[in-house]
Amino acid sequence: MLSPVLQKKLAQVGFDSVAIEDLVRAAIAEDLDGGIDTTSTATIPRDQNSFAEFRARKAGVVSGVLIAAAVLESQGIENYEIYCGDGTSVVAGDLIIEARGNTRALLLAERTALNFLGHLSGISTLTKVWVDAIAGTTTKIRDTRKTTPLYRKLEKFAVRMGGGVNHRMSLSDAALIKDNHIVAAGSLTSAYRAIKTLNPNISIEVEVDTFEQLIEAIAVGADLVLLDNMSPAQCSEAVALSAGRTRLEASGGIELANARAYAETGVDYLAIGALTHSAPVLDIGLDLKVSE
Repeated sequence: MLSPVLQKKLAQVGFDSVAIEDLVRAAIAEDLDGGIDTTSTATIPRDQNSFAEFRARKAGVVSGVLIAAAVLESQGIENYEIYCGDGTSVVAGDLIIEARGNTRALLLAERTALNFLGHLSGISTLTKVWVDAIAGTTTKIRDTRKTTPLYRKLEKFAVRMGGGVNHRMSLSDAALIKDNHIVAAGSLTSAYRAIKTLNPNISIEVEVDTFEQLIEAIAVGADLVLLDNMSPAQCSEAVALSAGRTRLEASGGIELANARAYAETGVDYLAIGALTHSAPVLDIGLDLKVSE
């Protein structure tokens, strides 16, 4: 059971503490694979205590600190202090977490905690790079559903910590009519009306790749239109055509080098799948010092 303090902190940022505990337990079980930590058991006295420092080895934006804390607590390490919370910008050498406790327990927690911390911090760091690239515009950087299975809430949290905003969390949150839905329903309008009939209060986004489809999507009342693989020039034309009647999201063909050009067209969002599926891990390490 996670401590009441940590449970409260997790709840405050939208995490279910039971789900996090289950995830951490499964991750540790995967690492042990039904056995024991062979190396630590052989080399470290059972009652030895140490303190460990999680430090950034490169600059970035930290995310996953509370998940790392959950890993520590899962191994009985409750004497720890967080120095850099989620969303904090760090430079190489910054202390993120300091923990004290049984040496074997600390080392068992080490890799799983670092896996969560490095991966999620990598997403936050990459998101911040994109956000900075379009600073000064009204456009927002937004993620997609291209997330690691079972890690969606964690990865989308990391996007927020980097300054981005979330698209829908699941298929049930909002409707997104894509080309295959249009083919199956017979037309864009038919697909829209079918959704509206069954779910009158749900937000509906429509993916288009032509201006004709854009005009049709606006006409039926789409809340948001995704401009699929359109150039910055085409996005500018789409903004003019929509005249504020719907929100617009550019997706496909967007790179850091042209992100500002897309943002300056006036679209509301840039959809960037790379935030979650291609973010490099932020290098964070753990240094151990034997105290007893």
